[in-house]
Amino acid sequence: MSNSERSENRQQETDAILERKPGTEAVTDLEDRYRVVGAADRETYANWLTPIEDHYVCHRNETLDPDAADWAVDLAGAVDREGTLGMDDLREDYPTVAVAHTMECAGNGRGYFDPETGSVQWEYGAVSTAIWTGVPLTSILANYGATTDDGMWLTAVGGDHPEVEDENDRFARSIPMAKVLEDCILAYEINGEPLPPEHGHPVRLLVPGWYGVNSVKWLTELHVTETMVHGPEWADRDGEDFTQWQQSSYRIHPEGVEPNSNATVSTFDTWDQLESDEIDHPYTFDENVKSTIGQPDDGATVTPDADGTVEIVGVAWAGDDAVTGIEVSTDGGDSWQDADWFGPDYDCAWRLFRYRWEPAPGTYTLASRATDERGRRQPARIADADEDGDDYPWNEGGYAENAWHPHALEVTVE
Repeated sequence: MSNSERSENRQQETDAILERKPGTEAVTDLEDRYRVVGAADRETYANWLTPIEDHYVCHRNETLDPDAADWAVDLAGAVDREGTLGMDDLREDYPTVAVAHTMECAGNGRGYFDPETGSVQWEYGAVSTAIWTGVPLTSILANYGATTDDGMWLTAVGGDHPEVEDENDRFARSIPMAKVLEDCILAYEINGEPLPPEHGHPVRLLVPGWYGVNSVKWLTELHVTETMVHGPEWADRDGEDFTQWQQSSYRIHPEGVEPNSNATVSTFDTWDQLESDEIDHPYTFDENVKSTIGQPDDGATVTPDADGTVEIVGVAWAGDDAVTGIEVSTDGGDSWQDADWFGPDYDCAWRLFRYRWEPAPGTYTLASRATDERGRRQPARIADADEDGDDYPWNEGGYAENAWHPHALEVTVE
């Protein structure tokens, strides 16, 4: 398939996704490699549950839509017995659980980086919250006698293959066993409906509170191992490289750096890795604390209610940590006021906040900033490429951005 044919195929697939998801819009991909759609407007972030029609999508390879009856997941590695799980096995032989999860693309906010980074130019629209239904991995691993000691890993492999003939990298991600046992599931439904093709039909790994890259779509293999995908047995397995998406891509590093491959790490919190001496170039595992205003919209003209107030509504999240504080500024960050939480409060899912504001007529810059249970608060800005300090570090992949200033918006009060 030629480059033009691949590009046309991606466009057709994206158009089909947009038709199924009227609440989304296409996002610029500078590399013309991904199928990507994001939230079409900020109203998405004034609601707790994201409808399937509004949920963002991001994947690189061709969208699969296999027959669920023919799909199977192989389990191997440090287990008493290896096995193959069909969809009927997953639905009938194991418990069913539902988990709330705020899924965020690790590149969400990349479009705010200056200088510009490559790939998908996400701004605020690559984060969504849904209810995912499936099988707890603890049940499956126990049934097959898996070794689940501290320090072990579970590697998940997707069934999709690269489109480009001279590329041989398969999509695989390794999850520390401690996280797997805590809350990971094999999901086959979203918001009570079977997974659509673009969300990994018929089954995907779901890692609550962690960046979306970890929740492998179209799951076809699970391996219980002592290390992450690492070393020659994974770098050249039947002529394919399974290490790329763990050890090279989705790592936080300066421009022109190729991160070292690690057999294992002991620090999984993304923010902790950024501050740690253990890991030179952090992996994008759990989500950094962040917030987004959903109402009013950027550029809107608003009229106060009868009591003279305007309601500001948004969402805040902190991965698998709890988000405990939320502040709103109506003067571009010169001053801050505490907002109030309301609505559902689930682990690994965002929380709704509201702030009642009494403005005089004029134009204002609104912003929000969140704090997690460990006292870590959103920084103000993204640093320049050659600067350090308290700002969020510029990095070549544009990953894990959580600065509040790029997400500020302007409104006019009449």
